[in-house]
Amino acid sequence: MDEKPMHYEANTRQSHWLRRGLLLSAAIAATGALIAVPAQAQPTLPGFGAGSSQPAVNEPAQPAPFAPPNINIADGETVGVAQPIAITFKEPVEDRAAAERAIKVTSSTNAPGYFYWTSSKQVRWKPTEFWPANTDVTVVAGGTTSSFHIGDALVATVDDATKMIVVTINGEVVREMPTSLGKPGYETPNGTYIVGERLEKMTMDSSTYGVPVTDPEGYKLEVEYATRLSNSGIFVHAAPWSVGQQGYSNASHGCLNVSTEDGKWFLENTRRGDAVIVTGTQGGTLSAGDGLGDWN
Repeated sequence: MDEKPMHYEANTRQSHWLRRGLLLSAAIAATGALIAVPAQAQPTLPGFGAGSSQPAVNEPAQPAPFAPPNINIADGETVGVAQPIAITFKEPVEDRAAAERAIKVTSSTNAPGYFYWTSSKQVRWKPTEFWPANTDVTVVAGGTTSSFHIGDALVATVDDATKMIVVTINGEVVREMPTSLGKPGYETPNGTYIVGERLEKMTMDSSTYGVPVTDPEGYKLEVEYATRLSNSGIFVHAAPWSVGQQGYSNASHGCLNVSTEDGKWFLENTRRGDAVIVTGTQGGTLSAGDGLGDWN
């Protein structure tokens, strides 16, 4: 099983990459391109319903058949290239097609994409490929507006064969970190993960997923520099107890164990929405319905 927190005591640290430029706080300029794809071109993700395309470029958003919803990306926020847009409604939506027509997504760089529903109260939208780096995006949905910025393209790749995490920013390798992935029986799933919260300290407790602390595979320990990759409980985190295995063998319960120095660097240099791609394990594939597994 993957490691999963029972509780945590932490304050997220702001990445120094977030301080590299001004955050977008105004709507996209008139030259921004509407993000749109033909409905027939949209894929259907496992666990999600297919959605129709955005309105044609010259069509405004239609009147909203819903109250102002919540948008998961704050106005002025900077996020990574893998970040999906999640729009959560106050009430279940009966006419999904009408709801989609009432939502308008625009960007300063063309990024075709599509809707997909996770429930009757939430629709998501993401580009068919990662967002172009340093793109400005505006979402308008029934009285709620968010204008945000896609930052540099930080992508971390993890290969179980090499047991290395290779981090690139805009295509350039900036860090290589030995890691220890999930051991037999607890293999780390393959797939594209999305960076979520970042916690300087947290308590991991095996009993939260049904393994008592007293079990031979049980644990309850405080870890440092934990960067969430999945809602199922997979993190990149400092694991000084497994430094001797990092880069050589797998010893975790699903997380990506790294040294304290590397865990600190990863937490401080990633942002919400950055991509982590895991390959080569025997752990199947991360669920698309995980909440941070949208790309699978």
